[in-house]
Amino acid sequence: MGLLDKIRGEFIDIIEWTEPSQNDILAYRFPRYQNEIKNGAQLTVREGQAAAFVNEGQLADVFAPGMYRLETSNLPILATIKGWKYGFNSPFKAEVYFVSTRQWTDQKWGTQNPIMIRDPEFGPIRVRAFGAFAFRVTDPGKFLKELVATDPSFETYEIANQLRNAIVSRFVDVVGSARIPILDLAGNYEKISKIAQEKIAPDMAGMGLSITQFYVENISLPPEVEQALDKRSKMAVLGNLDHYTKFQTAEAIGDAAKNPGGIAGMGVGIGAGVAIGNQMAGAIVPNAPTAHPYAEAVQPAAAGPPPLPQALSFFAAINGQQAGPFDLTALLAKTHDGTINRTTLVWKQGMANWQAADAVPELQSLFAGMPPPLPK
Repeated sequence: MGLLDKIRGEFIDIIEWTEPSQNDILAYRFPRYQNEIKNGAQLTVREGQAAAFVNEGQLADVFAPGMYRLETSNLPILATIKGWKYGFNSPFKAEVYFVSTRQWTDQKWGTQNPIMIRDPEFGPIRVRAFGAFAFRVTDPGKFLKELVATDPSFETYEIANQLRNAIVSRFVDVVGSARIPILDLAGNYEKISKIAQEKIAPDMAGMGLSITQFYVENISLPPEVEQALDKRSKMAVLGNLDHYTKFQTAEAIGDAAKNPGGIAGMGVGIGAGVAIGNQMAGAIVPNAPTAHPYAEAVQPAAAGPPPLPQALSFFAAINGQQAGPFDLTALLAKTHDGTINRTTLVWKQGMANWQAADAVPELQSLFAGMPPPLPK
């Protein structure tokens, strides 16, 4: 400080600290020329603050919020240290630190690396976690001794890593000892938060701090494990495979009605639904040992299915023209709309000549419910 600061110090007898509107200062050393303080100086400590006097590196008196006139009577420890027996009239030397005791909110914590825990259902598993917390200085004297020392402006970033490391360490202990299944953790965040806050308290108290709020925002699994859980959930949603097959069949019928192929396309949809159901049912072997839910499923090589039988198809003489070929489903549809009747000539591969439809054994069932032609 220069001469102007020295002159100003001779006349200023008010000691106070007005915190900037946006700051992260936890402790601030009040600047005085050569640390000289006048006898009878006025000390103002605002709410959310504490003032500590340090003499030659030794913590003396700590003042709570209020307004004080600095005299021997309200500086008992400092008076004892300096040997004032009958009061003093001249300036004295002491460092004054203002400590912010307000609550510091929205502080973040999280695991930098996954932590390994043993789940009762899935066995060893890795999880990540993150959340928020709030803290405050509850013992200004201990806080100055353990952390601030001679720092003229001690800010939150200087202890951020220390707080996060302590929180993560205790959080891992809590999750590991709680023995709560992974799938039930989401419903126990509040319980875990309270236990973790209690576990962290002794570490914070050793630095003159306390955790006022602690929140677990999320505990997550590795992406590949989440994908395996999604597959397991999908199978649980499908439920009874027989019901699933029936549902697929009903959907296929509805889709066939909307397609130009009409009933002819229905057989394809039904076959697709049945095939899907059969494939899923075949993937589950009764009484087979259950694999680990996160293990990759390895299916044994299976022989291919036999070739599908060739469907019967016929050509038909319609309006004097050869039409087709038509499968049985299409022929049934044409019997219903009157395009084909008993006397319609039909032919398929292997037949020597065209024959009336009702004379072909494979087609007789198409006319089982139809009356014979009227006699002439």
